[in-house]
Amino acid sequence: MKALLISPEIKKIEEIEIAGEQDIIHLIGFDTLESDSIGNNGDRLYFDEECFLRGTAGRFQVDKLIPVSGSGVLVGTSDDGSLQDVVTDIDGLRSRIKYL
Repeated sequence: MKALLISPEIKKIEEIEIAGEQDIIHLIGFDTLESDSIGNNGDRLYFDEECFLRGTAGRFQVDKLIPVSGSGVLVGTSDDGSLQDVVTDIDGLRSRIKYL
């Protein structure tokens, strides 16, 4: 499924393909996943729940959500919580993200 990978240490957003949660864990680098809803289209931002405890490099913030340290993966979710293609496009996300 289509997802967006946010790499704040190099200030880059790229479209990627993932198969599921295990790919998100691999991309983020930790299995302590947390997620926040981004808008009202079902997209969720996945990130390392312990990112600030670990001192991970690179920080970013989407809209007015709490800042995230380290990589993030934006992916769509259905009403039942299963993962699906992301709705937000790169340009739309780029206009909503702030690197810290």
